[in-house]
Amino acid sequence: MGTNTPLTWSVVIPVKVLALAKSRLADLADTDREAVALAMAADTVAAAVACPAVGDVIVVSDDAAVRTEVEALGAEVIADRPGAGLNQALTAGAEHAAARWSGRGLAALTADLPALSARELTAALAAASAVTQAFVADAAGSGTTLYTAMPGVAFSPRFGPQSRIRHREAGAVELDLPDIPGLRRDVDTLADLRMAARIGLGRKTLSVRELIRSGCA
Repeated sequence: MGTNTPLTWSVVIPVKVLALAKSRLADLADTDREAVALAMAADTVAAAVACPAVGDVIVVSDDAAVRTEVEALGAEVIADRPGAGLNQALTAGAEHAAARWSGRGLAALTADLPALSARELTAALAAASAVTQAFVADAAGSGTTLYTAMPGVAFSPRFGPQSRIRHREAGAVELDLPDIPGLRRDVDTLADLRMAARIGLGRKTLSVRELIRSGCA
């Protein structure tokens, strides 16, 4: 790779089985909660697929509806390791990507970013290309929405409670970039979803949200 050649990235996105996803959206009926979770994952994957710096998107999930949705968008789906946990699922996805496309950067992205744009992800990955490991903190300031590792660097995601601190303590560089609100705005609650809507929801999430609000879903 020449020094002026932009780095290509493999992006790994974990998606829970929908029946277990987004339990904190408790004000919604189960079917609506599952529909929102699927729509947010689809919009996250769509933004990653549309990012020119991304060569491939690997979704780690055991949910058949997720597989159908994201494969149609151009992602590859691999099975989760039952009970292994989020970081282990991300590592498995990264290992799969590295075995197929060596020499690419590896990135882990949460699946609940319905306001994410390809432009934002492009900016973050460009900044991540300058350091060995990097991460983007969530809007709340304690979590992480994106973690990256350059080719040849150990891929060591530390998602979970207080992941911002744990990524920083492990040596990853925090990317404090302007104008990436969609990348920072993960959604766990209805209040989060309202905040994401102010940024601008992806097509799938917007459609589902409008159906729920109108009582049609």
